[in-house]
Amino acid sequence: VQLQASGGGLVQAGGSLRLSCAASGLTFSFSTTGWFRQAPGKEREFVAAIRWTGGNAKYADSVKGRFTIARENAKNRMFLQMNSLKPEDTAVYYCAADALGTAQDMGNDAEYDYWGQGTLVTVSS
Repeated sequence: VQLQASGGGLVQAGGSLRLSCAASGLTFSFSTTGWFRQAPGKEREFVAAIRWTGGNAKYADSVKGRFTIARENAKNRMFLQMNSLKPEDTAVYYCAADALGTAQDMGNDAEYDYWGQGTLVTVSS
């Protein structure tokens, strides 16, 4: 199983980025998938997650109204559209998948079986 995150980069505050996560070796259609991030010197934190149906999206309070998670099951891909970016959004962003779609708490990183390598997002002020 491999998850490949991409789309990170350097952007000014107020700007936008779109992250992508491509999955292989996994029955993606039945997975709960999510995004987490880790800023320098901080613990990894939940950003957003979505059930395999494409519904029941969950967001961290800090990104609600600015970030949108989506997935394209037919192509084994997930996305995170990030708008109105702030310097505090600077972090390495990781995509994750729960293989069987059984995660009870989508915001709990312990519920996820597979992780991508991360993509760096830097927001300048």
